[in-house]
Amino acid sequence: MKHNVARYGLILNTERFDECVAFYQGLFELPLLFNKEDGGFRLICLAYGDGYLMIEQGGRAIEGGKSPEQGSAKLRFNVSDIEQALRDVREWGIDAEIEETPWGRTIHLHDPDGNRVGIRDEAGFEWQVSS
Repeated sequence: MKHNVARYGLILNTERFDECVAFYQGLFELPLLFNKEDGGFRLICLAYGDGYLMIEQGGRAIEGGKSPEQGSAKLRFNVSDIEQALRDVREWGIDAEIEETPWGRTIHLHDPDGNRVGIRDEAGFEWQVSS
């Protein structure tokens, strides 16, 4: 790339805007960078590591969760303690388990719009990077 990338981010269009904002701010404790309202349009921008997650109106919710074909992106959060992450997820009333795989331990869930979300153990990721 000829130009330096100054910042990276993801934009997530949602139907259940308020519920999705509460999910990402509450469960993952993503700090608020800014929010904006323009007429009937709303967006909120949250810190997401060194980048940002911008949640906007205008998406489509799917009950039971989106398949990879319906929503090809999956937001991933690596955590240092996946057992604690599972307890936190369950405290939010989400039924989830830790999936054990050869490449690491992951919790699979969906946000209130049905977007795919994964929580992965950082140790497994670091092992995979160094292999």
